[in-house]
This record gives sequence, structure tokens and C-alpha cells, in this order.
Amino acid sequence: MNGPQDLGGQMGFGPVNPEKDEPYFHAAWEKRALGLTLAAGAMGHWNIDESRHARESLHPADYYSSSYYEIWTKALEVLLKRHGFVTDAELAKGHSLGKGAEPKRVLKAENVAAVLAKGGPCDRPVGQTPRFQPGSRVKTRNFNPQTHTRLPRYARGKTGVVEAVHDGFVFPDTNARGQGENPQYVYTVVFTAAEIWGEGADPALTVSIDAWESYLEPA
Repeated sequence: MNGPQDLGGQMGFGPVNPEKDEPYFHAAWEKRALGLTLAAGAMGHWNIDESRHARESLHPADYYSSSYYEIWTKALEVLLKRHGFVTDAELAKGHSLGKGAEPKRVLKAENVAAVLAKGGPCDRPVGQTPRFQPGSRVKTRNFNPQTHTRLPRYARGKTGVVEAVHDGFVFPDTNARGQGENPQYVYTVVFTAAEIWGEGADPALTVSIDAWESYLEPA
């Protein structure tokens, strides 16, 4: 989907000003927001792609007026309601009003470090050979899906060259909607600046993206 998070190449949002020696958290509540999101995800009722899609599906006015961890907490509310853990009435009251869904598992404090160290690998075997090879000229699909996608708007309908072929990975477009992992090969594709940004682009600049196989067509 063309969500509010897809800002690559968009104008009107001002410069990016990195904060020198930026702390991991700017307020104590942000630590709690991260902890709640990780603990809720560990219950096993949604995957990382559905979680990301929930953040991207916030209304643009809400998304742009929220800080990073505010976006996380608002998306977490969406996921908890969707999967039957809380209701709107309970969120308004700030406490439980009845029995909700039972978690599939519970992340205990003593297991947090090991679980985070393990991560959530998304590499998967693919049952066929890669469609493209390094050096292949490819063109990205030009589409505007109503659901989740990891192909950025600025790179759609553009022609580039495959630089590297990676192993198979879970396809986020279907995984975010509960339609299966459907692993595909992922390719690093390089574009010239002129191809992406048009006239006046720096001729010495290139842009690389990692693209799932179904995003690409032979050029």
C-alpha cells in the first residue's frame, strides 16, 4: 500500500537532521512501548509483517503527528483489538472489562535476552532456481496495491541491474495478511540516479534496493 511511511523521494517534509549522540530512548515511556510491543508480538498471534503493516495503515494525519514510539503503541492497539485481546471500551477505561483472548505463549522476563538474541529469521528455502542472475537488466513493477508491499513508490516502474542474488525470504506482501509465507528469492537491484530522480540527478549517484522476485520483470 502507499502508506504514510513511504516517504522516499517525497518533497515538503524538510531536511533530515541527525541528532548527535542520540540516545536509544528520549523518554522512559518509550522503553515501555518497545517492551510491550515485543512482549505482545511474542504471544504468537501475529508476525512482523502484520505488525509493520498495522503501523503503515495508520491515517496519514495520525502517523505524521506521532513520534516513532507513539506510532508503535497506536499500531499495537490495532493488533490487540484485531486479535481479541482488548476492546475499545477497555482502552477507554484503562483496564479489563472481561475475559479476552488467551496468548499462545508468554515471554517471561528471564527469557527476554535469549529470545532477542535468537531473533526471528525469515530466510526460507525456495523450490526453484532464481529467475534472474547478477548482471540481468530488470524493471520493477508499477503497481499501487491496496495492501502491504515492500517495494517503495520511488522505485516502481524503474529499470535497473541485478547486483546480487540472495537466498529465499518470506514474502511480506502475503505474510502481512495471513496468506502464507510464500518465500521468494531477493535481489539487490541498482538504479542510476537519473532513472530514479530524473533530470538533474547526480550522475555519480546510484540507488540500490532489495526486491523480492515477484516485484521484477525482465527489461
